[in-house]
Amino acid sequence: MAAFIRRNEPFTCAHCGLKVQPAERTCRNHCPRCLYSLHVDVEPGDRANPCRGLMEPVRVEYHSKKGYQIVHRCTRCGQETRNIALLDVAVQPDSRERLYELMRLPR
Repeated sequence: MAAFIRRNEPFTCAHCGLKVQPAERTCRNHCPRCLYSLHVDVEPGDRANPCRGLMEPVRVEYHSKKGYQIVHRCTRCGQETRNIALLDVAVQPDSRERLYELMRLPR
């Protein structure tokens, strides 16, 4: 795996249009309102993936060391990735309501 490239930049959500601010402790890569992301990285932060599909949040999983993770599936190529849910941040925390909706979905 290549070195993590730290990119913590503001962006506009391609799914719902929210203007998303950078995270406090980590790199934000999904919208805190709708939880969608974009399929832009091959390795974290490299922006080298040509797919550029919308990454739909499909479920939430719990990891004993990382906490709650949002599982995204690319609507273009089908690849799945996991991203840490940002619940305890002061600026634009992830929507608990949206996370709860995903938790209620059948697997």
